[in-house]
Amino acid sequence: MGLANTVCRWALAAAIMGAAQPAFAQNAEQTAMQTPQRDQTTSDQARSAAEVASDPVNTDDIIVTANKREENIQKVPLAVSVIAPAQLASAGVRNFTDIGKIAPSLVVRPAEQPQNSNISLRGVGTFAFGIGVESSVAVLVDEVPLAFQARAFTDLPDVERIEVLRGPQSTLYGKSASAGLVNLITRDPTDTLRVRANALVTTDQERGANFSVSGPAAENLGYVLSAAYNYWDGNVHNLVNDKTVNGRESINLRGKLRWTPTDNASLTISGNYINGNTDVGRPFLRFGPNARLRGIAALPPAVVLPGVVVGPDNQDIANNYDSRTKYQGGGGYIRGELGLGSMNLISITSYDKFHLYDYLDHDDTASTAPQGANIQVGQFKSQQITEELRLQSPSELPFRYTLGAYAASTHFERPFFRGPSFSLANWYATARSRQVAGFAQADWTVVDGLTLTGGGRVQNERVSYSFRDNLANTFYSGSAEDTAATYRLSARYDFTPDVNAFFTYATGYKGQTYDLTTGFNQNRAAAGPIRPERSRDKELGIRSQLFDRRLTLNLTLFDTSYRDLQAQTIETLADGTSNFRLTNVGRLRTRGIELESSLRVAQDLSLNGAVTYLDATYTDFPVAQCYPLQTAALGCTGTPARQNLTGTRAVQAPEWKFNISGDYSPSLGGHLRGVAQFNWQYQSSLFFQARDPETFQPAYHIVNVGLGVRDEDRRWEVVAFVNNVFDKQYYGSLVNTAGNFGGNTATQAVLPRDFRRYGGLRVGLNF
Repeated sequence: MGLANTVCRWALAAAIMGAAQPAFAQNAEQTAMQTPQRDQTTSDQARSAAEVASDPVNTDDIIVTANKREENIQKVPLAVSVIAPAQLASAGVRNFTDIGKIAPSLVVRPAEQPQNSNISLRGVGTFAFGIGVESSVAVLVDEVPLAFQARAFTDLPDVERIEVLRGPQSTLYGKSASAGLVNLITRDPTDTLRVRANALVTTDQERGANFSVSGPAAENLGYVLSAAYNYWDGNVHNLVNDKTVNGRESINLRGKLRWTPTDNASLTISGNYINGNTDVGRPFLRFGPNARLRGIAALPPAVVLPGVVVGPDNQDIANNYDSRTKYQGGGGYIRGELGLGSMNLISITSYDKFHLYDYLDHDDTASTAPQGANIQVGQFKSQQITEELRLQSPSELPFRYTLGAYAASTHFERPFFRGPSFSLANWYATARSRQVAGFAQADWTVVDGLTLTGGGRVQNERVSYSFRDNLANTFYSGSAEDTAATYRLSARYDFTPDVNAFFTYATGYKGQTYDLTTGFNQNRAAAGPIRPERSRDKELGIRSQLFDRRLTLNLTLFDTSYRDLQAQTIETLADGTSNFRLTNVGRLRTRGIELESSLRVAQDLSLNGAVTYLDATYTDFPVAQCYPLQTAALGCTGTPARQNLTGTRAVQAPEWKFNISGDYSPSLGGHLRGVAQFNWQYQSSLFFQARDPETFQPAYHIVNVGLGVRDEDRRWEVVAFVNNVFDKQYYGSLVNTAGNFGGNTATQAVLPRDFRRYGGLRVGLNF
């Protein structure tokens, strides 16, 4: 599609939907940050960003910390979205995996266990199974990065808001944000007693509750304590043991203490604990007529999957081993803020530890033959310590700046076993990373209305590993060091107080790593680390609010190129089986347009949403692994067999994706208001593996609705809802497992939470 046609289609989309994030509905001048006491959520006089974003008639500011200082979102020269708890509820989002439903440039792909799940922004993510491999999309909680991405694939914590920053963010956020980041901001202590509670039950056996209380513990000492529990039975039936699987159970505990001994000093101590488990089921959707487990004539699908009716709507499996995960972890941070004259010094020290056990029925059958007893068992252990120190000037001055230093130490362990029949593996690996960095960013309002921004980061990282193969009786270890620089330049011009435009040029960087997976050998050890991934991004944006700020229209055009992209590919082993490994796959270019808007139609009616057009293409990938069953006629040629993906759309990169929602809250008399909500999500087609027709997900749309009643002051709310109203089926992920069935068609799916229509009841209290 040409750019001109794209712009025309965007104009039509804007006219139809008035789309965007509700958090963009309001605007004001920049909020100053003159004292170390953060002011966006810490008093009863200043309502939280979540409350602001969920209120269709508010006129408050929306404050974000995308530039590591508090700013009005309309004044930030970045592509930033803010998601509030009200949006999560109306879209049926209660788990991190589902955030992509309401952030159109974000796609989250689930897998049989959290480590194999991945996140992509604007079509760019890291599809890797090895320990120590960072994501291209960083995940942070209260500005503290998570070392282990699987740590994020659990229930959402006590969220105040979610900030999604699109495009490279390496200058301020470091080496794991080459494509963007997701920052989960949790609730802060309040000056008066506040209690929030929510409960949920559904028709398909989900139940959950969360509770939060905050207030003063003593003079100058505030606290917040929260707890959340969620259980869902799942939507897949294991015929072998009559269990429902593909569900989850988790508990989250979190607390903060904030001490403010003086007006210009504060100390916040935060701790968290998580414990949970999932069970796994990947139904078969398709089989070739000659499919046999491991190519054995006596093991057709009718024998190894007794009772399973294979088809696109199949929700049954037959596993003779319980595929599941269990995990636990905890950590916290200490944040100190001190006013030094007009300056502000901030220190954030964090510690996190996480342990995940994964168990998988590797053959995914109930066969009693040796080939039907193959299992996969492993563990992931992570530990991270970080320290960040920032010195910031006042926000209201024409020239303002941030100077910072960052240090981190991470450690991973991975024992792994697979067997005993085929694809044998038995190894133990460790990966370590030590990094130090210095960064700076300055904003200068040169003349009235024109602000220039410049920033840079220099970092040094040392990575090391060990790998012991217990089958081959080999041991390897090594290390590497790298120093890299990134930078960002931008200019913003305010045409009026409510309309501005900006241009930003930024570079991104993701550090080198080792591919510590099955098949690691002398050749891989001698090859050294996988090269760093680098990106260059150009963005042009317009931020506008019209008709007395009742209509917000925010438009971003972006063009980002990646070289030495780190991605998973397939390696053929000596026994003819396939193995996944990480490598540098060449170059990729992603470009497109993002439109976000909100419309306050009336005092009690608001419409909002967001839409993304995306063109993500491999621009240099001449030697790529073939997908299972690919023939020469389909492009798999040469020795060894390979395909040319240059010019091919990137995986997990839909061309169109949008989300539209509405909230109507008419007066019912007295202090009561009605609640009528809808949410419409659309995603165009994509491939989960490049060009593989077995992993092609057609376009789909999902509609959610809710009806209820609430107190006029939002002290309580009761909403009955139906999610996936039209019962549309789609897949969270598709997996081609032809290799397990003698080189014949065999396709499995990871089913999403809303694979089938379901209803439920939400109850909320806030006082």
